[in-house]
Amino acid sequence: MTEYGRGAGSEPWHPEDPLYGDQGWGAQQAASGQQAPYGGHEQQPQQQYQQQPQQQYYPQQPQEPYAPQPQYAEQQPQQGYAEQPQQGYPQPQYADQYAAQPQQYNGSGGWDTTTGQQAAMPYAGQQPDPYNNGYADEGHDLYSTPEAYPPPQPPGQRTAPAVPEVPEQGGEWDAEPQEENHPFFTGADDGEREDDDPRESRRGTGGGRDRRGKTKKKGKSGRACLVLAVVFAVGVGGVGYVGYDFYQKKFGAAPDYVGEGSSETVTVEIPTGAGGSEIGQLLKQAGVVKSIDAFVQAQNDDPKGKTIQAGAYTMKKGMSAANAVKLMLNPSSRNSLIIPEGKRNSWVYGEIDTRLGLRPGTTKDIALKNANSMGLPDWAKGHKNVKDPLEGFLYPASYPVAKGMKPEDVLKKMVNRASSEYGKQDLAAEAKKLNLDGPWQLITVASLVQAEGKTHDDFRKMAEVVYNRLKPDNTQTNQKLQFDSAYNYLTGKSNIKIGLAEINSNPDPYNTYKWRGLTPGPIGNPGTDALAAALNPTGDGWMYFVATDGEKKTEFAKTLTEFNKLKEEFNAQSGQ
Repeated sequence: MTEYGRGAGSEPWHPEDPLYGDQGWGAQQAASGQQAPYGGHEQQPQQQYQQQPQQQYYPQQPQEPYAPQPQYAEQQPQQGYAEQPQQGYPQPQYADQYAAQPQQYNGSGGWDTTTGQQAAMPYAGQQPDPYNNGYADEGHDLYSTPEAYPPPQPPGQRTAPAVPEVPEQGGEWDAEPQEENHPFFTGADDGEREDDDPRESRRGTGGGRDRRGKTKKKGKSGRACLVLAVVFAVGVGGVGYVGYDFYQKKFGAAPDYVGEGSSETVTVEIPTGAGGSEIGQLLKQAGVVKSIDAFVQAQNDDPKGKTIQAGAYTMKKGMSAANAVKLMLNPSSRNSLIIPEGKRNSWVYGEIDTRLGLRPGTTKDIALKNANSMGLPDWAKGHKNVKDPLEGFLYPASYPVAKGMKPEDVLKKMVNRASSEYGKQDLAAEAKKLNLDGPWQLITVASLVQAEGKTHDDFRKMAEVVYNRLKPDNTQTNQKLQFDSAYNYLTGKSNIKIGLAEINSNPDPYNTYKWRGLTPGPIGNPGTDALAAALNPTGDGWMYFVATDGEKKTEFAKTLTEFNKLKEEFNAQSGQ
């Protein structure tokens, strides 16, 4: 028996016990001035314990014998014994393995491991314990009742009891650091209970407090860590992508296709004056190149890259920028209609029909029918006896003309170009200086200069011839121009030699041999030089001209006598 009121923990059973002298019962008795009744020490009178206040150690129900010391690990309860409720300190529990392997104390200071029966206790005949609740009879077995704890086990099968947990109410907190119990880290939902220690699964029904094991659920904690890891990975990936994109834009090569492109073709129209970036933008929109920067770089790398002209180009989709530049420099890819200076509208209409695959005469019919909606300036509308209202407004230049385009769209581009070029100067004011009736007559003069002049050096002299013959005091030609080019225009021909009988018999308003003054309208499309010459003619008195070297050279004369001499020379060279 143990004395009631001693500290928690078991006393060594015998000096041979390996735990003998382990600062257990004896050390506590020595510290309190008492001697243990075992191990050869003299037993103190029981009254000595009665004099000690019971509340000094345990304010509640007395502790049962062989209670574990606080410094040992907590043991599991033994099967078959109910856990006694106790306030203040946890009840001692023993592992089931002690019950499975019983040993016997042999009464002579040693343990008998050969039998499965327990020997009589050496202290069975001692004086009854006044604190045994009525079991004072000598030899009473304290372990015979169902409520009793199992007998102590031999030293070889003992395990260190677990350190008791901190009391729920009263007492001091354990020095062990508290674990994080926030639901985010523990993974416990609101109201969710943590896993109990397996040792508590068989706790008694005596009202003991509900103790929880140290094991925590890690499921949600793991998920939280996984979420943090994913967020971190996404952040790192995003930063890496932004950095790579910045590097590619600043230092990397521009996106580009590889090869000469697919079999699918597309027509790309390049306007006049377009630079590399504008051309690259048009090609990218059509699917020819992959990026503007790639085309600009390829154009800069090619020595002739800057010579790409305006026009319509037949390109392949998915081309590398270098191949696109190379193809645009090849005239065969250029679907452009170049209008030479002085060409008549009839020639332009025929070229448009051919390139668009239209029936001959289709473009001319559209032009005459929709002339007022093509973009002509107001001063070019409403003139009488004009054969073609658009004559003189299909400005000599290069225009994109490819299958799939509409004739009216092509014509509008040409008229808009002419209006833009003519609008660069104040033609109304200039016409007034030259005694002309507005810009329309000035464009007509320019067309006559363009048709009769052979070289740019001839244009100013030819312009003076026109103005001198239009003067009211002109008695040599009587204000008649007498230009073969005007007669050829009305006939649609380009003959050099025209008989006088034919000329004098044709009453057409464009016949300058019969009628005075200018033709009703332009007879062709003058270029920039011809218009400049019409605005700034010479003042040398030129009245006549003769093509003495075929169509390559023109000779000018001021008087009729000089003209007749030049005419004779021309007839001699031509064999007439």
